[in-house]
Amino acid sequence: MARTNSSPLLNNNQNLLFTFNPKPSQSLFFFNNSFHNSNSLNSPSPKQLHLLLQSRKSCTPITRVSTAPVEYAPPAPDFGFREEISRLNCLREALSRCGTLAEKLKTINLDSRVKSFPNSWRNGLAGVGLTDYEMYLLKCVVAAGQEHVLGQFGRELENGELEMGRSAIKTALYTLAEMIENWDANGRGTSHDLKDEDRAALRSLLKMLGKVEQFYDCIGGIIGYQVSVLELLAQSSHEEQTINWSQQINKLLKCQIVEIHPPSVLHLSEDSEYASQAALWGIEGLPDLGEIYPLGGSADRLGLVDPETGECLPAAMLPYCGRTLLEGLVRDLQAREFLYFKLYGKQCITPVAIMTSSAKNNHNHITCLCEKLKWFGRGRSSFMLFEQPLVPAVTAEDGDWIVTRPFEPVCKPGGHGVIWKLAHDKGVFKWFHSHARKGATVRQISNVVAATDLTLLALAGIGLRHQKKLGFASCERNAGATEGINVLLEKKNIDGKWAYGLSCIEYTEFVKFGITAGPHSPSSLQGDFPANTNILYVDLQSAELIGSSKNKSSLPGMVLNVKKPITYMDQFGMKHCVSGGRLECTMQNIADNFSNTYSSRCYEGVEDGLDTFIVYNERRKVTSSAKKRRRPTDNSLHQTPDGSLLDIMRNAYDLLSHCGITIPKVEGNEEYANSGPPYLILLHPALGPLWEVTRQKFLGGSISKGSELQIEVAEFLWRNVQLDGSLIILAENVVGSTKTNEIGEPILQYGRRCARCKLENVRVLNGGIDWNSEDNLYWKHEVQRFETLKVFLHGNAEFEATDVVIQGNHVYDVPDGHKLKITSGVSGLEINLKPIEDELMDSGTWFWKYKLNGTHVELESVEF
Repeated sequence: MARTNSSPLLNNNQNLLFTFNPKPSQSLFFFNNSFHNSNSLNSPSPKQLHLLLQSRKSCTPITRVSTAPVEYAPPAPDFGFREEISRLNCLREALSRCGTLAEKLKTINLDSRVKSFPNSWRNGLAGVGLTDYEMYLLKCVVAAGQEHVLGQFGRELENGELEMGRSAIKTALYTLAEMIENWDANGRGTSHDLKDEDRAALRSLLKMLGKVEQFYDCIGGIIGYQVSVLELLAQSSHEEQTINWSQQINKLLKCQIVEIHPPSVLHLSEDSEYASQAALWGIEGLPDLGEIYPLGGSADRLGLVDPETGECLPAAMLPYCGRTLLEGLVRDLQAREFLYFKLYGKQCITPVAIMTSSAKNNHNHITCLCEKLKWFGRGRSSFMLFEQPLVPAVTAEDGDWIVTRPFEPVCKPGGHGVIWKLAHDKGVFKWFHSHARKGATVRQISNVVAATDLTLLALAGIGLRHQKKLGFASCERNAGATEGINVLLEKKNIDGKWAYGLSCIEYTEFVKFGITAGPHSPSSLQGDFPANTNILYVDLQSAELIGSSKNKSSLPGMVLNVKKPITYMDQFGMKHCVSGGRLECTMQNIADNFSNTYSSRCYEGVEDGLDTFIVYNERRKVTSSAKKRRRPTDNSLHQTPDGSLLDIMRNAYDLLSHCGITIPKVEGNEEYANSGPPYLILLHPALGPLWEVTRQKFLGGSISKGSELQIEVAEFLWRNVQLDGSLIILAENVVGSTKTNEIGEPILQYGRRCARCKLENVRVLNGGIDWNSEDNLYWKHEVQRFETLKVFLHGNAEFEATDVVIQGNHVYDVPDGHKLKITSGVSGLEINLKPIEDELMDSGTWFWKYKLNGTHVELESVEF
């Protein structure tokens, strides 16, 4: 990893210039001196930042041909970041030395803004019955410069220090409107006594403030939150270049040199034998694993609304391919547990921790869904829901909190990176420990392909087997994707030792490093670094050590993304759209705490000895997201439910075309922007989930363009089936049946009384889907059909069709405990329904026997 000769430049105006080395070597970026925070990539001072763009053999070589200045920030705002940060830092330090609430109140009362706040607000709030702690929270708001959150009280700041980011005319108009609103029937103004609705809003505000003060205690609570906001805003302004950060750098300096390299990865598709071994480790280790789902995001880009109530819904409730996204996550997990049962004959119920939030009533919706589905047959005790706090949204201009009306700031979830500290605070790590779990896989709700084939199993298997602290599942990065990159960090510490670790640079931070997202720019990293997908393996004990730390490292990857507009309605019904954001953390940047230290510089193969690792696979086997709603006029399907459905169809083609099944290939997204997919194939993941397992259940036949195939049964056989139309097989007992436990909960028993289906030498012909219907919504699997062959298997019912042509519209409803067999008769189809023998009720009349041959899974059909 030694550098070749190059000349990083810094111009006289302190803007960054980038020198591109035309010769291949092995370093990408070079930072001379330090970061503002040595555990983060987010805070380098521009005066210390030098970037070298070079290459490494582990990814596509980088060719650089020119130098270019970086437009680092918009014009500096009028707001004085330097003075405000200095004032708040002094207050934060003073408060940190206080041991009691009384001492904190005494300290904050000495703050200049609090002292300048009018006494009338205390009189107005006298009837509310505030505690000393609640009064302290409100004083923190005032001290943080956010008096306007308190409405009419905030506007009375006596010495004119209040700055609300409004023009004088606009402020006067708002004040007049509130005066009119407060007039009584005789036209007289009312006192400052709060109305009932304001009292309720105040109580809600105090609840939010209490959570922010408590959760962000590691950075100084409410005051620390605002300091972090202003520091991040300052970094993106010209004013930041004039701030003397030397004192803080001297305090936090832990490294002198940082270089960023393209990482070496474990390429699963290029080493299939190792991939199979790693996946087997993951299956064996399932009893040591938990699952973590960060579901607290607001998912504004989806625009999901309840059609009956008009209520905004969280992403977990998105109806996708016939079920909510949350149901899809649990279904993928059950497929892995079913595979474990088939191989080892043991039941395994994985504990699932779900981080929710109150945004869009997220926590209640998820709880109600789990209760409605009886906790997916897993028992309430196998789930732990923990709610992340909402945080104030701020303006991009000056960091002021955005308010809709008095006492009602706009609040958003604080990013998925809060998950580690929150998991510690809420006892999630102890809960996992009580279930004897050592590691966990982490995946996000919008990624609908993360569990495809062996990627997730291999990730967990390597992490467990080699006792790694953190692992990433990665792939090629797409142009325009709102996703970060995985990197190898190389740091020289001030003690002369070298530290190495794999980490992530979020896409919102690219500009700080001179990275452009476009594929044709000289400083683009499009083909050089793998994508960060937020699919993780984490060692629970290591994560708990970070989450329980009493400092900033428990909130990794702190960022302030102000690129997205914030839309809200004020108290007078006026709609506003402002540039802003909120303080966010990124869960993947916990990796910055897991670097390994060496006495001398390492030049090759350092990744093998690290506590972090990356597995790499084809993109559509790793990530395809349903993140945003597609506009009717938009031809791009990128990150939409429509686009992710096409990736599922591409995976279905790759899976089935290797089974001797003739099937049309799926072309590029542009071919289907206005026509829908070429076919619909939806297969239950328990048919595998490893593709080498699924492919042994399918052999021969064809699927015509425009066909529909849905298989919702794990014990399934397809031999030489020709499908031209619609074929749907549904079952109640896909992977097993439930038994009631000691507290009356239904608990899924894998392999017991499964439904079964065999199709051999069958031709299905019918009208299928009406592809011209305007009512079709393919990604929801809501389609109009002319005809279909539909089989519904109740309980442990079985269906077999052999040597027949089934033409036209048919629905076969097979009752529990029965087997329906269709064969060719003299005058057409011969249908035979008979009960299953009592001794075969649990096992069925046939089943697939799974066995290991080395690192591979082989199937054998067993008949009774």
